[in-house]
Amino acid sequence: MLDSRIAAERMRTVKILGVIEETPTVKSFTFQDRLCAKAKPGQFIMIWIPGVDEIPMSLSALNPDEARAAITVEKVGEATSALHKMKDEDTIGVRGPFGNGYEIVKACNVMIVGGGTGLASLVPLVERLVEDKLKITFLMGAKSLCDLLFLNRINQLFSRSSSRIIAATEDGSYGIRGLVTEPMEKMLGQGGKFDVIYACGPELMMYKIFLLSEKFNVPLQVSLERFMRCAIGICGTCVIGKYRVCQDGPIFSSLQLREVKVEFGHFRIGLNGRKTSV
Repeated sequence: MLDSRIAAERMRTVKILGVIEETPTVKSFTFQDRLCAKAKPGQFIMIWIPGVDEIPMSLSALNPDEARAAITVEKVGEATSALHKMKDEDTIGVRGPFGNGYEIVKACNVMIVGGGTGLASLVPLVERLVEDKLKITFLMGAKSLCDLLFLNRINQLFSRSSSRIIAATEDGSYGIRGLVTEPMEKMLGQGGKFDVIYACGPELMMYKIFLLSEKFNVPLQVSLERFMRCAIGICGTCVIGKYRVCQDGPIFSSLQLREVKVEFGHFRIGLNGRKTSV
């Protein structure tokens, strides 16, 4: 166990095997790494862009049979912009996987809520739940149709099951017009019975989901995002309450969220070490 942890913490260099343009600002990068490919849905890795920076990323695809994995990256800053310029055969560094993963609970009826690039963390979970033949209601949210990630991929998965997708776009270009939490609240308010809710997306969205899960008494697991420099619990930049997101998360349960509700959805530690608004 210790040897595998040490191996995960060490930097490995890998070559990019494929690049897919998911949206005008989001790309997926496939690479081969045995440890990453065996990660649990919800775990994250550190990606090193040579000469630029090292940043945390959720794994959006896991293929242990071929030792392949993928990350899905939105271009938002210097590091992600540099990564977006990379092509097949370019070299990046990887460390991990780190943290915990989503807990697969015994359930018959599952709700999954994702927004923006938070959908990347949820797709490997969906693939796992489909294998277990669970009934899934997947609520997907984005600003517009062109920003809605993995729609075809999820539709293909659900074509073999009784699960369904409900999409919401802020501009109404696809599915329901509005925020993804609106159909969620409507379904729960009309007596929809769910055994568990999994969620990932912008923190304000997840905070709303947390409030709804508490109101309707449904267990919740969310994937939190915080600034991470080390990923091994030393630097302290990812602290929320008594927890280190890199070690104790990134997946947090309803119980843990109650313990940090003063900060969750309100504050995080910025790059300067001070609390900033979410």
